[in-house]
Amino acid sequence: MGPSDQLRFGLIGAGRIGQVHAATIAANPETALTLVADPFLAGAESLAARFGGRVADSPQHLITSGEVDAVLVASPTPTHIDLIEACLDAGVAVLCEKPIDLDIARVDQLLPKVRESSVPVALGFNQRFDPAFADVHRRVESGEIGDLELLSIVSRDPGPPPAEYLAVSGGIFRDMAIHDFDMARFFLGEIVEVSAVGAQLFDPGAREHGDFDSVVVTLRAATGGMATIVNSRHSVIGYDQRLEAFGAAGLLQVANAPSSLVSVSTASGVETKRPYLDFFLERYADAYALELAEFVKLVRGEASNSPGFDDGRAALVIADAAQRSAEEGVVVHLEGGWSSR
Repeated sequence: MGPSDQLRFGLIGAGRIGQVHAATIAANPETALTLVADPFLAGAESLAARFGGRVADSPQHLITSGEVDAVLVASPTPTHIDLIEACLDAGVAVLCEKPIDLDIARVDQLLPKVRESSVPVALGFNQRFDPAFADVHRRVESGEIGDLELLSIVSRDPGPPPAEYLAVSGGIFRDMAIHDFDMARFFLGEIVEVSAVGAQLFDPGAREHGDFDSVVVTLRAATGGMATIVNSRHSVIGYDQRLEAFGAAGLLQVANAPSSLVSVSTASGVETKRPYLDFFLERYADAYALELAEFVKLVRGEASNSPGFDDGRAALVIADAAQRSAEEGVVVHLEGGWSSR
């Protein structure tokens, strides 16, 4: 494929996740990084030098430049809504990192415009594309284990983020567990009931900002199937990412990805192994690449499984319901994707 056939990408945000997306765009033969925008100019210049393209004066200039076919939004959450809307106005396809916003009212304000537009809009729920999770999903859909009765998800980070990040993150449900809420919808469909408990067990930052560092969530789907989600902001064994799908005819499991295939056996221990991978970017490197490839299909007008704006909204609704459930000690019922009291 020649350069003229490549989709020209603009990247907004040159931070940690922006760098991952830049590398993914550069590695895909169907895409090329054309423009980069970030208020931290040195970071944008460094990223462009490494992966191609040049630095745009501003996100708005990048979107309206006429030099990009698609925009990848990897900037802070409060900027997402305005940037998606700017892409809609410019007729430029957009893949935006989760969450859409921390305020469901702002999401709902933009929702009609997204639905009325023909511009492709995708949300960055990359874990759907993890090869192991995707394989389990395909096998569940094929009926290999019968009707899905219980989906169990464990997601634990190696350590809590800085307190200043927690202050603006929207909390563990909107920031961390939202991936798991999307995964539950991916497997089970519409979620109609949410119950959550949370605790402040170890992280001073969570206590300072009224967040939880440990949560357990139970979801019930319209099908009757259920999901349990366990999240923690620390894990001494590494990045703990597991999934189990259980049905009448059996179960499918995804284990943790090892950081090494080498084990040692001595008098003090047998088959001793190193901790699991300790960073989400390593664990989900393949998922980011496959997420981009699926978005390329969407932009080209081909059949695509990219999660859309409605998926992002639905996951945020569940996150808001989990927050309320944990704070008030109530079961929250969802009707047609909306919270009801």
